[in-house]
Amino acid sequence: MIRFSRRLVSQAAAAAVLALTMPLAMQAQAQAQTATGPIKIGVLTIDAGPFATYASLVEDSSRAAVDMLNAEGGALGRKFEVVVQSHAGTPSSAIAAVNRLVQQGGVSFVTGQTPTSHSLAISPKLAALNALMIDVYSQGDDLMTKACQPNFFRVTTPDSVYAAMLREFVKKSGAKTWNLISPDYAVGHTFAAKFSDIVKEQGGTVQMSLFAAQGTNDFGSYITQLAKPADALMVTLYMSDGNSFAKQQKQFGLFDKYKTVLGNGFATEFQLAAQGDSVLGVLNGLSYHNTMPGERNAAFVKAYEARFKRKPIYTDADMMVALEMLRAAIVKAKSTDVPAVRTALAGLKAPTVFGEVEMRAADHTLIRQLGVAEVVRTPDGKATTFAMRSVEPGSALFPPPSPECKMQ
Repeated sequence: MIRFSRRLVSQAAAAAVLALTMPLAMQAQAQAQTATGPIKIGVLTIDAGPFATYASLVEDSSRAAVDMLNAEGGALGRKFEVVVQSHAGTPSSAIAAVNRLVQQGGVSFVTGQTPTSHSLAISPKLAALNALMIDVYSQGDDLMTKACQPNFFRVTTPDSVYAAMLREFVKKSGAKTWNLISPDYAVGHTFAAKFSDIVKEQGGTVQMSLFAAQGTNDFGSYITQLAKPADALMVTLYMSDGNSFAKQQKQFGLFDKYKTVLGNGFATEFQLAAQGDSVLGVLNGLSYHNTMPGERNAAFVKAYEARFKRKPIYTDADMMVALEMLRAAIVKAKSTDVPAVRTALAGLKAPTVFGEVEMRAADHTLIRQLGVAEVVRTPDGKATTFAMRSVEPGSALFPPPSPECKMQ
């Protein structure tokens, strides 16, 4: 049996009183320090699996965006600072990483590499952590419908919007039969369902819809099935999975069997160098291109080229817009207090590298442009690049707010 002396009990009681009073004093001191210190931006990256190849790009884009905003004065006379936290690439490890950023890193604002499954896991935890997230990565529709959360915002284009952008191309293609290959996790199934609906709306038929596990190395069995072609093929495969599929399909001449090949996150600027000629002619939804109009975008492109000796791609632009919107919300709120910034960000309209955009208050979704681009050869014939075929404003593409979204 453990016995406690009266003296020890008295000491414990005194400690309890301190525990009740000290946090208030410490909080006031922390707030005073924070008011003059940097505004910390937590950036999640994945260091394992097929998404690991993307981690350095996410970190680079966050640091570049912060440096550009700091060169413009930061916000409220304070500079932004990036705090990077890597993890293993599972929803549970993503939650743990956010906890470390907030509890150990002093972070209130989070962004970074968050596939849909990660965002779905993180977003319900944000309010309890008194943290706010601006998603630059996920595409799942649930995050703006039944799974929306008050401390979660998103600048990326969701699946339904990509599908809407591709609707016109489905119509123009004249294809009546389609085959689909998608990743076997949430975003793949969501997009496949949305795209199948579009095909049916146009009087067509999806005759084959395949789902490949994340990290697939050998796509041979999938290619064999797809070699019995329809009129057109939709490919929704990301990162190293997309690269592997592109190279392996070329060995079999798979794309040559189709009149039209569309991509969703498949042939992207980030992957073109690795994919090479294997994706020539693919039409891909593209949320940003460096040739898009606007003085702010032109300045952004110039600064990026000077820093990285390359033009910015969609991931760079998404990060820049996320932090532009955060800065505008902080300035509007005249505070970095999370509830105040959340209130300011909901419904906020601000100038960005995309032009003037709006963070829709009803579901915390950024209403923004989207285009479709074709993979073509560069003028010198030595590489591949994108040629924009259409750009549509967000007002023409985004669905109205869903009644399933209940902001608490």
